[in-house]
Parts: sequence; structure tokens; C-alpha cells
Amino acid sequence: MYLEKLSLTNFKNYEEGSFTFNEQINCIVGPNGSGKTNLLDAIYFLSLSKSAFHNQDALSIEHGGDYFIIDGIFKNEGKATQITCSLQRGQRKVLLADKKPYERVSDHIGRFPVVLLAPNDTDLVREHSEERRHFFDGVLSQLDTDYLRDYLTYQQVLKQRNSLLKLFAERNYLDEELLETYNEPLLQLAQRIYQRRTQFIADFLPIVQRHYAYLSDAREAVDIIYESEVGNEEFPKDFRRNRQRDIQLQRTGKGIHKDDYIFEANGVALKKFGSQGQQKTFVIALKLAQFDQLQAAKHLKPMLLLDDIFDKLDDRRIGKLIDLMEHQTFGQIFITDARPERTQELLQSMKANVAYFQTEP
Repeated sequence: MYLEKLSLTNFKNYEEGSFTFNEQINCIVGPNGSGKTNLLDAIYFLSLSKSAFHNQDALSIEHGGDYFIIDGIFKNEGKATQITCSLQRGQRKVLLADKKPYERVSDHIGRFPVVLLAPNDTDLVREHSEERRHFFDGVLSQLDTDYLRDYLTYQQVLKQRNSLLKLFAERNYLDEELLETYNEPLLQLAQRIYQRRTQFIADFLPIVQRHYAYLSDAREAVDIIYESEVGNEEFPKDFRRNRQRDIQLQRTGKGIHKDDYIFEANGVALKKFGSQGQQKTFVIALKLAQFDQLQAAKHLKPMLLLDDIFDKLDDRRIGKLIDLMEHQTFGQIFITDARPERTQELLQSMKANVAYFQTEP
């Protein structure tokens, strides 16, 4: 599977843009601020119907514009599929497959899998639990449509329950029966999501450990510990007993939306004690494991987007990635770099087909 053609209209800094990509390696080069990362984000957006870098779709409309359109042709075993994503300011996003709308946008997720490795990925280690949940939910959503459906439903019910809590707080009263109509489905969804996350980590961790050992020459052992109060047998009772505090805070204080994933190396937290090199290596191992999981589940190689990695990685880690490319571990690859001569030097000995695209400020 690969992206053959891409056209952009009013997407970020692209008023108009049209590209025909190589099936193997595509290098997007140009000065900083010229739109290299925006081009990767357009590919990501077309694959997952959302930006990799922000949650508000309207932020992807070119400054001063009223809409954007992303249009692409994916090829898989000779079959072409046209995907079109558009947004008119103030209206709902439209997603089409061969010019026909999806019944549900979630039906698109996972059809054209993608993995992005970006400079800010170490935030997964260093920042709050929300970053880590977002990553793992994104991986699971591409892998498992049932998980995605449960996750989206959970978020919707959670939002409704929070609105009800706010109403109770404002009017200083509590309707137990009404609140229970939200409690029960939320608890059922939380249990299913917890079980799927637990199984996923059990499958995912050995792959992360294998990649980390390769990238670090087996210098330390790493672990991922999934923390969730939902696994406690008393959780349903604790959840309901917390209702008065929920009303005071006007939000749901317990649930699957409070989970966290703890990353460790040799038994200590990478967030507190890991070096920058260890944190970068761990994040790359996470992304390579994501690639492997998607490939195994979808029976095709995801697109790999490498944003500005040559600037952020040391020579040893770059060498390890180049080695994986040379052994055709990956399918279609997109690489951005502000220094084209460096990319050419690193890739010149490779037997793969390499195409270059110049972006202008």
C-alpha cells in the first residue's frame, strides 16, 4: 500500500499543491518554515482524518481561507482508491472514498495505516498521562475498529455525564436515577476498554523491548506498566461513591480517562531518570513496534513519516534506522530535512528508489 498522488488546496501554507510520490522513499527538503512538516501532516490527515499536531480541524485551513481540501490516490495491489477530505469553516468535515461519503468517519481509520516519528515525540515520556493515552488510543484505533467505537462512545457518554454534573452543581440537587443512566454504560465501556488495553500492552511490550535492544545494543531492559483503577474489583462501587466529589468538581474524577502508562528502564522511570538518549531510543522503539503491530494486523506495511529525524538523532541511531531501510523493513517512507545534502549523503548507497521534493518558503 502506498500513496501515489496528493493534491492540496488551502491546507496550512499550501494554497495549491500537487505531488506524485515514489512507492519507496520520498525526501521532502527545503528551508525551515517552508511547509515540509505541513506536507507530512496532510498525508497523516488523509490517512486518519485528523491532524497529527492539533485537535481543531479548522486550524489546518490556510490563514485567510474559508476551506481546505486534501485529495489523494492510494494504491494497494494495483487497486486505486481516491480519498478526499475537506472542511468548510463553520461546517462539519467531509470524508469521501471514491467520491462516496463514509457512513461513519471511524470506518476510515485503519484502512491506510500510518506511523509518524516527529521531534516532539519525547513528550510521550516527559509530559502528562494524557500524551501517553493519546498515543496508545491512536495505535489501538488503527488496529481495532471495535476499540475505536467503544472509545468514541465512552468519550461521548463521559461528556454527557460531565454536563449533568455541572447542572447538579449549579442547581444544588442530585437525581440518583438520572445519574445512573450514565453510570452504567460508562462502567461497561470502561471495563471493555481496560481489558483491550491490558491485552494490547501484553502483546506490544515484547516488540518494544526487541526494538529497544536493537537500537541501544541491549544496554538496558525496558518495561511498560499500564496503570488503571478500573481493574480493581471495587471500582464500580468507588466510582459511584465518588459522585459527590464529581458534582463539586463538575467532572468525572474516576475512569478509564485517568489511566497512565509508566515507561521504565532497568526498573526506574524514564520520565525522571532517563537520559535524553534513552528517552529518544524508547520513543523510536515505540513507533517501530507500532509499525510492526499495524503490519501484522492489516497485512500491509504502513506508511512511515519521518519528520526532521536527522537533526534530532545521533549518528548511531540514524545508522540503525538507515540499516532498517536498506533491508526493506518498511514500505513507503516520507522523510523531511532542511539540509538536502545530508539526506543525499545518507541515502546515496541505498538500492531503493529515492525521490526528492523541494519546498519553498
